[in-house]
Amino acid sequence: MWRRLFSQEYLRRVALRKVTSGVMRDFLSAPLPRSKTSCQEVEIVALDMETTGLDPERDAILSIGLVLISGMSIKLNSAWQVYVRSARRLPEETVVIHGITDDQSARGQPLASVLPVLLNALAGRILLAHNASLEQRFLERACQDAYHAPFLVPTIDTQALARRSFERRNEPIKSGDLRLFNLRARYHLPRYQAHQALSDALATAELFLAMAAEISPDKACRLKDVLTR
Repeated sequence: MWRRLFSQEYLRRVALRKVTSGVMRDFLSAPLPRSKTSCQEVEIVALDMETTGLDPERDAILSIGLVLISGMSIKLNSAWQVYVRSARRLPEETVVIHGITDDQSARGQPLASVLPVLLNALAGRILLAHNASLEQRFLERACQDAYHAPFLVPTIDTQALARRSFERRNEPIKSGDLRLFNLRARYHLPRYQAHQALSDALATAELFLAMAAEISPDKACRLKDVLTR
């Protein structure tokens, strides 16, 4: 999927002409790996977020978790999680899902101080997420609000990879088949507690490695084989 990287580079160059923030300039100017690069040589950031809802225009980021994959191995010493302060009272229906309380949120860090750390972690790397459009949309909104600039990063989406796998096998996709923990069960991976940002990021990282081994059993996986955006 070399066109995706080409498009990313073009859009980044266009955005750089207008960017005034040093944080965003460093992020957008970091060189990206080539599409033919072996996955072994690429650094990938598995990311998950918990939010108050699914609409970045009215909902807020509550927590972010990430872990680095380097050399197609998960680097546990890179694991990072942060709670993000929300000025709003958290909806009860979402607290039941993610377990983040109003008190925890009030003790969190402002998104304005979290965003530079996150962008630095992603600079020159590939974003990995399950159903990555959620993270993409919330981080796009955050970058536009803070820096008046787009959030542009090459992305691997394990949900999209799973869909491709079902389609290749002409296997119908039933309700729930593409959920993170149902997919992990198909690959005989252990079950973690769901809806906790860091554990979901780790779960996504492990699922990706299992999927990559299936895509390229000879360990010759290249970036173009797994990029979804």
